Amino acid sequence: MELAQARELLELAISAAQGAGDLIRRHYRSAYDAWDKSPNNPVTTADLEADDYLRRTLTAATPDYGWLSEETVDNQKRLDKSYSWIVDPLDGTQEFIQGVDQFAVSVAFVENEAPLLGVVHNPVTGETMAGIVGEGITYNDAPARPLSDRTEIKGARVLVSDTKVSQGMWTRYQTILDLQQLGSAAYKLGRTAAGFGDAYISLRPKHEWDLCAGVALLLAAGGQATDLAGRPLRFNQADVVINGVAAANPTLHANLMRLLRSDTMPGSQIPPAENP
Repeated sequence: MELAQARELLELAISAAQGAGDLIRRHYRSAYDAWDKSPNNPVTTADLEADDYLRRTLTAATPDYGWLSEETVDNQKRLDKSYSWIVDPLDGTQEFIQGVDQFAVSVAFVENEAPLLGVVHNPVTGETMAGIVGEGITYNDAPARPLSDRTEIKGARVLVSDTKVSQGMWTRYQTILDLQQLGSAAYKLGRTAAGFGDAYISLRPKHEWDLCAGVALLLAAGGQATDLAGRPLRFNQADVVINGVAAANPTLHANLMRLLRSDTMPGSQIPPAENP
């Protein structure tokens, strides 16, 4: 895709993400309905309103592109498309329900299974992180601080899920890494890409919509992101579950992968993906 077209799509994605964020913010710490789609997997009227807004806005402007969203019934016709939107209208629904401002609207655009651009917007803090792979990223319309150039794992600030820390999944690493606990996976990846952390790791499987926009930002900032087996991340797949993720600058990423591989790593039996 030509850079000029990618820039137009990025502006569209920013506008759509911020518009969806406005809808979410009206419900935050206010009136909305919430229920469980499955155990520990809540959804709210804010999720659905934001999803409807994003779908109508983005597909009206690009009717020939594929669409994958957490809150839309999947249409496998997207697999035949070279270009697709991958969105999570409210990544971090549990935090939203708890009244914690660690959630985000996540909008990504994929070209031939590779992230081309991403937007992560936190409607409560007002943060918008946006970028095109190969072109760098912005933080609230200004150039973001550089991606962390840290290479040493001892003391590295790794953004991780607060629930997974409380469940003891990070106990073996607590004396090595400086674990920074946040909610939404998209928000953690965006913050890492914008230089507010050294790395992001999920030890549990995630869905494409949790990761795609944040991975696009990390790549746009010059970083590297893989699954826990070290494989490059591909998107708009038939199976939308990704076997965890590690994201950082290339040198720190390699060092963190060696640390993780020295312990128990997920094998071929991948546990079910879950929300942050």
